Amino acid sequence: MASKQITIGIGVPMIVTGFLIAIFWAPLVGDVKETVEFIGSLIGIIGVILFIAGLFYTKQPVAA
Repeated sequence: MASKQITIGIGVPMIVTGFLIAIFWAPLVGDVKETVEFIGSLIGIIGVILFIAGLFYTKQPVAA
C-alpha cells in the first residue's frame, strides 16, 4: 500500500519546486545560472526518488 503523505505531500511539491527553480529562476540570476539549474534539478530528482519511495512504502514488514 502506498503512502499518500510521502508521495503527494513531499514528492510532488519537490518535483514542482525543482522544475520552477530550474526553468524560471535560473535565467534571471546571471553568472550563477548553472549552479541554480543544478540545485533545481537536484531538488526535482530527490522529489522523484521520494515519490517512488512513497509508492513502495508499507507499514507492515515485507516477508522474504
